[in-house]
Amino acid sequence: METAVTDYTGLVGMREDGKRRLQLAVEGISCAGCAMKIERELNARDGVEARVNMTRRHLTLVWSGDDARGNRLIRDVEQLGFRLSPVAEKEDDSQEEKFLLRCMAIAGFASGNIMVFSLALWFTSRDTMGAATQDLFHWICALIALPAIVYSGRPFFYSAWKALRHFRTNMDVPISVGVILATSMSLYETAAHGAYVYFDAAVMLLFLLLAGRYLDRQSRGQAREAARNILALNSGTATILDGGRPHRIPAENIRPGMTLIVAEGERIFADGRVAAGEVSVDASALTGETLPRRLAAGDAALAGMVNLGGALQVSVSKSPADSLAGEIVRLMEKAEQSNARYVRIADRISRYYTPVVHLLALGAFLFWWAGMGLAWQPALMIAVTVLIITCPCALGLAVPVVQVLASQWLFRRGMLVKTADALERLAMTDTVIFDKTGTLTTGAAEADLQGVGGEMAQLAASLAVHSRHPLCLAISRQWPGALLPLENVREAKGEGISASYKGDVIRLGSRPFCGVRQAPDDDRQETWIARGGAAPQRITFLDQLRPDAARTVADLKRQGLRVLMLSGDRRAVAETVAGILGIAECHAEVNPKQKLEIIDGLHREGRRVLMVGDGINDAPALLRAGCSMSPSTAMEVTQNAADVVFQGASLKSVSLALRAAAFCRILVRQNFAMALLYNVVALPLAMTGHVTPLIAAIAMSASSLAVTFNALRFNRLKED
Repeated sequence: METAVTDYTGLVGMREDGKRRLQLAVEGISCAGCAMKIERELNARDGVEARVNMTRRHLTLVWSGDDARGNRLIRDVEQLGFRLSPVAEKEDDSQEEKFLLRCMAIAGFASGNIMVFSLALWFTSRDTMGAATQDLFHWICALIALPAIVYSGRPFFYSAWKALRHFRTNMDVPISVGVILATSMSLYETAAHGAYVYFDAAVMLLFLLLAGRYLDRQSRGQAREAARNILALNSGTATILDGGRPHRIPAENIRPGMTLIVAEGERIFADGRVAAGEVSVDASALTGETLPRRLAAGDAALAGMVNLGGALQVSVSKSPADSLAGEIVRLMEKAEQSNARYVRIADRISRYYTPVVHLLALGAFLFWWAGMGLAWQPALMIAVTVLIITCPCALGLAVPVVQVLASQWLFRRGMLVKTADALERLAMTDTVIFDKTGTLTTGAAEADLQGVGGEMAQLAASLAVHSRHPLCLAISRQWPGALLPLENVREAKGEGISASYKGDVIRLGSRPFCGVRQAPDDDRQETWIARGGAAPQRITFLDQLRPDAARTVADLKRQGLRVLMLSGDRRAVAETVAGILGIAECHAEVNPKQKLEIIDGLHREGRRVLMVGDGINDAPALLRAGCSMSPSTAMEVTQNAADVVFQGASLKSVSLALRAAAFCRILVRQNFAMALLYNVVALPLAMTGHVTPLIAAIAMSASSLAVTFNALRFNRLKED
C-alpha cells in the first residue's frame, strides 16, 4: 500500500523555458551523503533536475511534464526516508541546535563522572579493590551511562533507524552499532560480575561526535542568516503611484511597471529607472562605495539604495525577489554549494574509518569464535577491544583541539574564527584579494582641504557643520580649527548649502550650485566652495587608508602571496588607492557577479584564494573564495558570510591569521601522524588478543593526551 503524499501542485511554479519548478524543505539530512543520495535518485529520471542545498536544507526540483509529476517525485524521496514540507517563510533551527547542545552537554557531563570511577577501576585490581566494590563501581557507571547514551545518542540512533528502515545506510549506522555493542557488552559484563566494562568509551565517543555535529550546524546556520539579512533590505512598506495618488503596499507586492515614490531617507525596494527627480543616494550596501552617487532621470536605481535627499520616483523593472539583492542571495547559495568540496578533515576520515573499524571488529569476532573455536564471550571481548582501542578519540581530537587553541589565540588578538575548517583552508592560501572601500580604507571619506585657501577652507567647514550630507561630514571631521559665524544658512536638497558672511553669499555644493563654468576632467569625488563673485574652489575627497594597509600588502608579497584588489568604485579612485599600496592587479567597477567570475578564474588556475571584504556586495565572493575575512566594521550580513572577523583599524590581522593557520596546519598533521601511528600499532595487537580492555582504554586515553599536549605548542607562536 502506497503512503499518501501531500498534494504540492499548488506550489509548483513555471519557468521561462516551460519546465516546472518546486522548492521544498527536507528533514532528515545528516551528511553530504544524504544530499547526494537524493540528487542521484531524482536526477536519474528523464527531464528532472534536482539540487539539495545543505546549508538551508532545501530541495529544488525542476522537471518536464505536468504539475502532478512533482508529487510522484516527492514520493520517491520520502521512500528514501526523508520528510519533505513547504519552505517556511521564517525558518528557525534554534530548537534543533539547542537539542544537539543538550545532548552534547549530557554526554560530556556523564563522560566526566564515569571517568572518576574508571580511573579507580583501571589502576586497581579486582583482588585489591574487592569484587563487591568493583561490581558497585560498574553499576554506578552503568546508572550514569545508560540514561546519557539513550538521550545523547538519539541524533544518531534516529537517523540510523530511518536509514535502515528504508534499506539504506549512512554514517550514523556504524556509529550507532558501535555505541550499542559497547554498551550492551558492558551491561552484560556488569550483570555477570565481569572484570571490565566500556561505558566510558561509548559515552566519550558520543560526546566527540556530537561536538563536531553541533559546530557544523552552527556554521551552516550563519550562512542561512546571512541570506536572510540581505533579503531584509527589500522588506518593509513602499509607496507607489496608483491612479495618480500615493498608496502604501508591502514591499513584496511590488511588481514591474509600478512607480515607486521614495522619500528622503527611505530605501529603494526594487530595481528600476529614475522616472523623476535628481538626488544623491547611498549605494554602499550594494556597491561598496562610501561616497554618495548622483541619480538623475533615466539612471538605473537598485534595490537597497537609500535616498539621501529630494523627491524621487522610480519606474520598477524587476520585483524585489528578482532585484540585485535577490541575485546576491542566489549567488551566495551557489557559492556555498561550491564550497561543499571543503569537507572537514574529521568527517573525511570518519566516513571510511568507522565502517572499516567495525568490519575489522566483526572479522576478529568471527575469526576467534568460528575459526579458532574460542567461546563467544572472549571472542566478543576481543571484538569490543578492537572497537575501544581504535575508538577515534585521538583522530577526533587531532583537528578540534588545535583549532580551539588557535581560535583562542587569535581571539585574544582581536580575531573571531567563525567556521570549524577556516584555519585549514586559510593555511592553503596563495592569493589574497582585498576589497577597497571599508577594507583597505576605513570607509570614511577624507577631505583634501589643502587645495583651497585657509579662509575658504574655514568657510567650507563652517557651512558643512549645518548639513548631514556625507561630504559635509567629511569636511567637518577634517577641519581642526574654529568656525566662523554665518547668517541665513539654507540647504538646497541635492544641490548644496548657502549662507551669508560679511555681506557675501557663501555656497558649498555641486558645480551648478556654485556657478562653476570650467572644471577638471577627472573622476574624483568633489564639492565646491564659492564666495561672492570670486572663482569657486574645488574640494576633493578620497577614502582614508587604514594606517598599516601598505605595510600589510608588502608583508604578504614578501611571503610570496599574490595580492589583488577588487572594487565596485570608479576606476580612477580604485587605481589611485592601488598605486599607493603597491597592488599591481586592480579590478575596478566590478559587480558581485563579476567578482565571482574573477575568483572562479583564479580557481581554474589552481589558486587558493583568501577574500577580504566588508560590503554586502562582497558576501557572495567571501563564500566562493577558499577562505574569507571581514573587518568588524563591516555590515552584519558580510560578517556572517566571512570565516574570520577581525577587530580594529589594523590590517595586520590578515598576515597574522595566515601565519597562525600555517602553524595550525603543521600541528594538525603531526597529530594525525601520531593518531594513525597509534592505530597501526594498536590494531594488530588488539585483533590478535594481546591487549586487554584495560590496556585498550589506557592506550586510547594516552593517544588522546598525546595529541592534546602537542596542540598546546600553539601557545608558543610569536606574533612577529
